[in-house]
Amino acid sequence: MALDGLVISNLVHDCCHHLIGGRIYKIYQPENDELTFIIKNNRSTYRLLLSASASLPLVYLTTEAKNNPVQAPNFCMLLRKHINNGRIVKIHQPGFERILIFTIEHLNELGDLCRKQLIVEIMGKHSNIIFTNENGMIIDSIKHISAQISSVREVLPGRHYEYPPSQGKIPPQEMNLDYFLNTICKKPSTICKGIYTSVTGISPLIANELCFRAGLDGGDSTSSLTEEQAAKLYGEFVKFNEQIHQGLYHPNIVFHKNAPVEFSSIALTSFPDCERKDFSSISEVLQNYYSMKEKVTRIKQKSADLRKIVGTALERSSKKYDLQMKQLKDTEKRENYRIYGELLNTYGYDAEPDAKSLTCFNYYTSEDITIPLDPAKTPLENAKKYFAKYNKLKRTYEALSKLTLETRQEVEHLESISNALDIALEEEDLVELKEELTEYGYIKRKRGNQKSKKSKSKPLHYVSSDGYDMYVGKNNYQNEYLSFKFASGNDWWFHAKQMAGSHVIVKVPNGEELPDQTFEEAGRLAAYYSKGKDNPKVEIDYIQKKHLRKTPGGKPGFVIYHTNYSLMIDPDITGIKKAE
Repeated sequence: MALDGLVISNLVHDCCHHLIGGRIYKIYQPENDELTFIIKNNRSTYRLLLSASASLPLVYLTTEAKNNPVQAPNFCMLLRKHINNGRIVKIHQPGFERILIFTIEHLNELGDLCRKQLIVEIMGKHSNIIFTNENGMIIDSIKHISAQISSVREVLPGRHYEYPPSQGKIPPQEMNLDYFLNTICKKPSTICKGIYTSVTGISPLIANELCFRAGLDGGDSTSSLTEEQAAKLYGEFVKFNEQIHQGLYHPNIVFHKNAPVEFSSIALTSFPDCERKDFSSISEVLQNYYSMKEKVTRIKQKSADLRKIVGTALERSSKKYDLQMKQLKDTEKRENYRIYGELLNTYGYDAEPDAKSLTCFNYYTSEDITIPLDPAKTPLENAKKYFAKYNKLKRTYEALSKLTLETRQEVEHLESISNALDIALEEEDLVELKEELTEYGYIKRKRGNQKSKKSKSKPLHYVSSDGYDMYVGKNNYQNEYLSFKFASGNDWWFHAKQMAGSHVIVKVPNGEELPDQTFEEAGRLAAYYSKGKDNPKVEIDYIQKKHLRKTPGGKPGFVIYHTNYSLMIDPDITGIKKAE
């Protein structure tokens, strides 16, 4: 994630569009290092969030309201005294740095028109919000930085405000071909590092993106650049600067397996295995990215115990299944013992006393056979021994045939729950999964605890390019519901072949013929929401619902079918519309 100079530039562009000329209606400080401004402009009301959090510094326009303390902190009271009802006259970003400066016009106690500046520095653990007068003198800041804390610069009331040191970089707008060739291309580093250590506001993410667009590997050394490659890379810089100059931003987030990976204000093309989603504003990107990031993190944390339970049970069941299959394979020789016994009863009289084997005619194969003998036993006793071995292995085979089937079903059931945990997005999804684990004895139900109330979790809903509704079960209960209660006879059912995955139902009104494009999109959904989602291709079975049968005595969501169709599809759901 990169809240770099490019994103700040986009924020400044959006804030200028919405907030210039607006009046500050209210000021809140919900956290020690966070401010919220309510701004009214052109008959609209905006909520601006400014955070100097060391772990998550942010600036964006938001619609979410936070709880505020009853007693406002001192910094908030100071801002209310000076700039409440003030008018925002300018918002700018100096030198493409990660700094936003709000110039606010207001009347002082004597009624004279004054200007103040609110400076927001977005610099990781060094982030700060600083309030200065029109001469650049610091009135106060949300964090006080003394000489004991930083030897570079002090941020204290009464001190003159100074920009953070530039570290020898230049803004991208000032870069020319000479600087590019003689500074960036001459650095003893990778191409990517040479860019972001030479140009202000360019993060490693953007540096890598520019390299990718130029057809280069950002991890290669600058010394490997040819003249043609350097020219292509410089050309991408020129395009980048022109895009920023014209305000042609492209706010977007890239996702991998439903989890947000990165965001930026230019289209990220260097993530070919990820899905990109575009947004109308960078504020919308930041609000969605961090809320989704928090949601994914929270779901992973909350599902950790369930994952451990499922993982342990799955490992135990898989080992048990492997052992049972090995024992079952050992029973394959049981028929040999039966034949040995029968042949000894027939030809045992030909055996020599104390013989260790008997060679006789095998009337089952019409060939001679050599039967091992225990010389301490008579041929009849050897025959009884072989019949005893046969009967023991036969009983073992009959028992294991049933046990291996049960164990295999248990493994498949646990794999389906594991897949459901992978695609869980809401806490309600975890409630259903916990109930299923409790119902089948993997979690003990506490005494007095009744079965959980029905969860609010619902199947995922997509709409195909042809306008058909497609539903995806997020767990076994939802799969069961979709396949045997929700779907009608002529609706189509899709599922990844011989692997854990979601049931996908395509509703077909009035028995219409489903278009090929919808078949493909439903297949991609079934592939994506399965254990094979990381494979380049997944085989999908599909069939009309009327041909499905529930497995007798089976777990929820398990079905049997015969005359199905199949297709090979890539698990890519990019472009498939999710219903609102």
